Amino acid sequence: MKNLFLLLSFGLFLVSCDSDDSTTNESTTANLSVNLSGLEDLGSDYVYEGWIIVDGSPVTTGTFTVDANNTPSQTTFTVDAEQLNAASAFVLSIEPAADPDPAPAATKLLSGGFDGNTATVSIADQVGDFANADGTFFLRTPTDEPDGMNNGNDENGVWFGTPGAPPTPNLNVPSLAPGWVYEGWVVVDGVGPISTGQFANASVQMGDDAAPFSSDLYPSPPVPGEDFFLNAPVGVDFPLDVRGRTVVVSVEPFPDNSPAPFAIKPLVGVAGQETAPSSHGLSLNAASFPTGTVTR
Repeated sequence: MKNLFLLLSFGLFLVSCDSDDSTTNESTTANLSVNLSGLEDLGSDYVYEGWIIVDGSPVTTGTFTVDANNTPSQTTFTVDAEQLNAASAFVLSIEPAADPDPAPAATKLLSGGFDGNTATVSIADQVGDFANADGTFFLRTPTDEPDGMNNGNDENGVWFGTPGAPPTPNLNVPSLAPGWVYEGWVVVDGVGPISTGQFANASVQMGDDAAPFSSDLYPSPPVPGEDFFLNAPVGVDFPLDVRGRTVVVSVEPFPDNSPAPFAIKPLVGVAGQETAPSSHGLSLNAASFPTGTVTR
């Protein structure tokens, strides 16, 4: 009986040790699932990076890319379980592929607070709130007009705002968060969009950062836009008749990852046949905005 008691005691000891080891070796990580739409290929120089906000500080959840079919390279990420449980929000940024800085870049794209185990993310807090965005543009060629005199070719230029002497801004869009700029475009069938230049803030009277296609005879007006006379891109005939073409205002990362428009295109319109003093409307294009959910 004594030997049997010793054997039973030893067996219980082994079971107890196994139970303790199981508790000690339990995983301290958890999965974060990211389900996002509207993201695009950033090219080889940039990646997307997720962050959870823990006690007010960002903690990386890892990087991923998106291919030409808009398919992400990864949608589930392994992170510290305690930090994930304590996270108050999720943020998605655009980062250099070779990134020496462990902190998030200024180009933060999406964010949202956790409600239970799910965060619904949007561009509203990190890029701008476009809920009431709209605007106007007009057709005129001020860089080819002596002393503001109309010389009959106003269909060759597009400018964002309201025509006048001088023209005034009329883009009802938010001031952008750091890391983002606006850019205007005219879409040419069979070729693609042609940039009219980037501009930081549409709420004040100012021009854009470049005039590669405008005439060099006279200054550009104090609103963003472009005349299309010089340095025509391959496949495009200048002077370019803007009438009937799609006109777009996009939001671009700064520095910009591509010469093409970024995914966020808050305003879209079509140029009518009338030149200045008529103007044409730009409407909200919320369907272009990235969005999604993140689940822990």
